Order: sequence, then structure tokens, then C-alpha cells
Amino acid sequence: MSDTNNFVHPTAFVDEGCTIGKGTKIWHYSHVQSYATIGEECSIGQNVNIGNNVKMGSYIKIQNNISVYEGVELEDYVFCGPSMVFTNVLNPRCEFPQRGSEFYHKTLVKRGASIGANATIVCGNTIGRYAFIGAGAVITKDVPDYALVVGNPGRIKGWVCRCGTKLLFDDHNTACSKCQRYYELNDQNVMCLSDTDTVAAC
Repeated sequence: MSDTNNFVHPTAFVDEGCTIGKGTKIWHYSHVQSYATIGEECSIGQNVNIGNNVKMGSYIKIQNNISVYEGVELEDYVFCGPSMVFTNVLNPRCEFPQRGSEFYHKTLVKRGASIGANATIVCGNTIGRYAFIGAGAVITKDVPDYALVVGNPGRIKGWVCRCGTKLLFDDHNTACSKCQRYYELNDQNVMCLSDTDTVAAC
């Protein structure tokens, strides 16, 4: 590990070649596999497996009973709810194993996105910035920034602010009822127009 200012529970294992950032905590019975990179101030819950070569940003929260497989990348401030599922192979067969990074379909979860409990993220897709994936949803295609996605298969049912509050658009524009960030909706794409340095914190 590259930083001694972190916490690894005695029942957890961190393999050789890993990089664990300052302030990160790894809890009971979790396993960080070789050459994984985890940023600062992350929380890795109980019974979590972080695969070989996985890249994770800072300020991420991984709840209990989750495997983050090789081929998955998490940007800063991502939240993964209890027992949600990542995959990395589209057509797995025990009889015809597909082992090695050349077989893995990449999954990217962008900054600030939240994934609800028991959701499944089919590999090869991107979850947009500050998107919100509802509990139990099954994601089979890319999710745009700020989208609220629920169901199986996952469908867009609305939009959420950076702070997590549901946005209610009047035509193509709205302000968050909680933090007053201002948004524009055009053709199923949402853009935050606020200067976040001058908008009230959430």
C-alpha cells in the first residue's frame, strides 16, 4: 500500500501491488486484489471484493457484499448500495472460460453517480455523472448524466440534481428545490448551468 494513513481491518486482505489512498477504510472480510488502485477517503464495506487492476477514485462508498470486477472503473464520489452487482463478461460459459482483460467489457461509473441496493450493471455500459440508479434496476445500456433510472430493463423515469433531489422541469429549465442549482433539459440530455462555487452547498 502506498499510504500508511488508512485502515485495513484484521480480517481483510490487501494483495501486493495495490495503491490505497489516505483515509480509506477497508472493513471486515474484504479483499483488494493485486494492482487495484483506490483513492483517498473511500469506505469499502464488509465482504467486498475489489478485482485485479480495478481503478477507483476518491470519496467512494462501497456498501456490503459487492464485487467490483476487473474492467470496472469508478470515478470520485460514486455510491454503490448493498449487494448491487457488476459484471465484466457478456456471455459467460464455464465450459469455455473467458479469463483475462481482453475478454472484459469495460464499465465506467462517472463522478457522483449512485447505484441502489441490488441493482445490476451489465458490463460494457457507462453510468453518467450524478445519475441515480434505483434499487433493483437492471442497466443494459448507457445512462446519461443526472438520469433517474428504475426497473428491469432500466428506463429513465426522471432527472436528479447533483445533490440527489428530483428535478421537476418547466418546459426545458428548472432550479433544484433544495440547493438552487440551475439545469437545462434538451433532447434527453441534462446540463447543469450553475457555477457550483457560488451556489449553496447541498
